[in-house]
Amino acid sequence: MPPVPEPWSTAARELLPALRSWRKSFHEEPELSTQEHLTQAKVTRALTELGIPYRAYDGFTGVVGLIGDGRPGPVVALRADMDGLPVTEETGLPFRSRFPGRMHACGHDVHMTSLLGAAALLSRRANALGGPVKLLFQPAEEEGSVGGALPLIERGCLERPHVAFVVGQHVDPSLPLGRIGWRVGPFMAAADFFRIVVRGRGGHAATPHQGPDAIVIASEIVVGLQALVSRVRNPFDPVVVSVGSVHGGTRDNILPEKVVLEGTVRTMRPETRDLMERSLRRRVRAIAASLGATVRIEYRRGYPSLVNDPDATRTVADALRVEFGRANVVETEHALMGAEDFARYLERVPGTFLRLGVGRAGHPASLHSATFAPDERALVVGSATLAAAAVGLQRAGRARAAG
Repeated sequence: MPPVPEPWSTAARELLPALRSWRKSFHEEPELSTQEHLTQAKVTRALTELGIPYRAYDGFTGVVGLIGDGRPGPVVALRADMDGLPVTEETGLPFRSRFPGRMHACGHDVHMTSLLGAAALLSRRANALGGPVKLLFQPAEEEGSVGGALPLIERGCLERPHVAFVVGQHVDPSLPLGRIGWRVGPFMAAADFFRIVVRGRGGHAATPHQGPDAIVIASEIVVGLQALVSRVRNPFDPVVVSVGSVHGGTRDNILPEKVVLEGTVRTMRPETRDLMERSLRRRVRAIAASLGATVRIEYRRGYPSLVNDPDATRTVADALRVEFGRANVVETEHALMGAEDFARYLERVPGTFLRLGVGRAGHPASLHSATFAPDERALVVGSATLAAAAVGLQRAGRARAAG
């Protein structure tokens, strides 16, 4: 009988010095969405050192690597996002960001490092793979509208060779270090954005009766939008409507002519997404008209809902239980109202998106926080997770094809 290969996590622990070095380099020099030129160069340099062929793009900062080209069997794509956030770091890490006002506050440094770790593990066993593995280093996930997934797809990342399955993961401080979360079906929300310009009649604050007060009307709209959540959609269908920005006025005794509201709508189902846009437009116009004001509504659709394929998700969960033990691979209780452009891949290819536990006692910082600092031990788990997921999907795909 052939020897049983060592667990991926055991092999990943041997990579820890390299993982630390890669993560340190990424974390020290974060770049914002669509500007990841230095990060792209670091990724291509690491792939070159690993002996993995890749494709980079002029004018676009994505990178696509390929392991086991030409091997028979299903192609699995593994994805990591690359961009940082406009956050001033307050972690106190010895390798904290050198760029003022920029930080890897959402763990994308961990994602890229884990994908490089998985690439190193898989390339060492390339002759035993059940098919090729693509490495998708994707920019601009934090951009929030078009994102980087769609441009990478348009450049053919899911073709030549055609991708059969896709896997991604995201750090999650609500899960303890060493745990991996999975969920079948809707997993993250669609994210849409609105901008409402309310126009009243400017004037003296002592004579508000002389014209529509844009601030009062904007306030009515903010409150009225919450009825869309409580009275328009099914209560078992998750929806969030939040106004995150209100701008209007210059001083206490002047009524402004204009107030601008900006916010987001989060939904899980396409039908609900359509309903919320229609309802928001109708309610905002009705409130404004009832108080004598005019409004202009801009409504922009962002990332779609992220829906994990049932078969692929259960296949990956089974593979991870073998790797990490049943207690460390947990089905999450609920979906998330955050958004992710990994959804773009899942619209085209079956696959799954996982949650990589990085929570530590005494370190409650959340994603997008200036103090977010995942434990570096998560790099080992993240690398092994992606490697085990890729091989598990290939084995299942080959078994189905043979049967």
